[in-house]
Amino acid sequence: MRAQPNLASVAYLIADPTRATMLMTLVDGRAWPAGELAHAAGVTAQTASAHLAKLLAGGLLTVKTEGRHRYYRLAGSHVALALEHLALIGTTEPVRRRLPDPEARHLRLARCCYDHLAGRVGVAMTRGLQERGWIVAAADKRFDVTPAGVVWFDRMGLDLGELPSSRHGMARQCLDWTEREYHLAGPLGVRWMSLLCANGWLRRSKTSRAVQVTPKGWAGLKEQLGVDQG
Repeated sequence: MRAQPNLASVAYLIADPTRATMLMTLVDGRAWPAGELAHAAGVTAQTASAHLAKLLAGGLLTVKTEGRHRYYRLAGSHVALALEHLALIGTTEPVRRRLPDPEARHLRLARCCYDHLAGRVGVAMTRGLQERGWIVAAADKRFDVTPAGVVWFDRMGLDLGELPSSRHGMARQCLDWTEREYHLAGPLGVRWMSLLCANGWLRRSKTSRAVQVTPKGWAGLKEQLGVDQG
């Protein structure tokens, strides 16, 4: 008899509200100490440790010890992708225009999706790339970069020849769980976000998944991709 994936055990781990909050806190790809994850989930350190032990045993997290501290991160981008996709399930209501608190609004505007840009800004940039013919949707949820796109990315400072190879292709379509549209993921999405941060267009938060677009970034995005604050 063939072995089957134990979906029930993984679903059980994710279904707990405290563990789900911890997992979504880690979706930006960074490593967090147990104390910070406990604070994010609103539980005691002892309770957080028990939940983290279960997530480690279930293969959803990895941990690295630095001195007396233990830092947790998702076991890989495949876990982040699964969490983002699960966030799309369970609601048929239209996305509200206003979210209940400033942090939620910041995340809706721009956030890290493990290692690439998501949110309204990520979707708008992807739409701008498509409208200008620099990327095109392809089979298997990929984006192909056109010859004109190769030239444009090079002009922006991104040499596509230096991107690491991936079995999923250079660029992937990732369905945004708040916008219900695709944003740019894959090696190109990762390198693109890194470049925008290095150039001072984006600034990652040190305390959450939120990403801030700087004044320089808004000006550049408007000029290059037609994306503005409005």
